[in-house]
Amino acid sequence: MAMPTDRKYSETHEWFKLEGDTVTVGLTQFAVDQLTDVTFVEMKEAGTDVDAGDSVGEVESVKTTSDVYSVVGGTVAETNAAASDDPAILNSDPYEAGWLIKITASDTSALDGLMDAAAYEAAHGS
Repeated sequence: MAMPTDRKYSETHEWFKLEGDTVTVGLTQFAVDQLTDVTFVEMKEAGTDVDAGDSVGEVESVKTTSDVYSVVGGTVAETNAAASDDPAILNSDPYEAGWLIKITASDTSALDGLMDAAAYEAAHGS
């Protein structure tokens, strides 16, 4: 699966897609491959304020539980109910249907310090 070039990538294997002042957050294919079979997804509820660097939820797999972090602060606008209802969607489509949370960002400048797709692939593979 080709990595989308319309988003930024963190060292902790989240992706961030900016649309207006909304940042959609998900996990990279690399992260999903490391987790193996995702069995549970729980994100903070809509309306919750989050600070940059905060955990915004967790993803569990047969191997481990992993926190999901946001590099931007703001207010949770939406969570992906489909991912909570069917966590396997992260394994099959982590970049589109498997998004996790949307945050109305108070400041998006932290995204500038993240990797683009080419840099992330060079560091971690697809």
